[in-house]
Amino acid sequence: MQLPNEIFIPEIARLVAEGKQVQFTPTGVSMRPFIEGGSDTVTLVRPEQLQVGDIVLAELADRRYVLHRIYAIRGEHITLMGDGNIRGEEHCPVSAILAKVSAIHTSDGRTKPLTRARLWRYLLHSRRLWLKLYRHLCI
Repeated sequence: MQLPNEIFIPEIARLVAEGKQVQFTPTGVSMRPFIEGGSDTVTLVRPEQLQVGDIVLAELADRRYVLHRIYAIRGEHITLMGDGNIRGEEHCPVSAILAKVSAIHTSDGRTKPLTRARLWRYLLHSRRLWLKLYRHLCI
């Protein structure tokens, strides 16, 4: 059973704010190739010491929730973008960051390294090609 985000995400945020780690399986393809929606599981923790490159759960101004990577931090302003996106940034204040991903687990129990994607940010201009190859070869 899948709960609506309007119910599920605030509960995740509450547990994380209490200092608990929360695991869940995100849906969607916006974080491919590093998070496979519907099969990979992420572990969320309190969003302390945010850095460019971190994957975070954020509540956007239009009441949508996204699990995307931080592309820029300018004071209290955060720029986010999904790894599977070739354009389309989201913007939010630091206070809208609900949790930070501390681990990504595959359906077969492996843990994906969080640092592997650091280079991906710099491949934005050729990302369309890389994503096409990934979909063709790996999915």
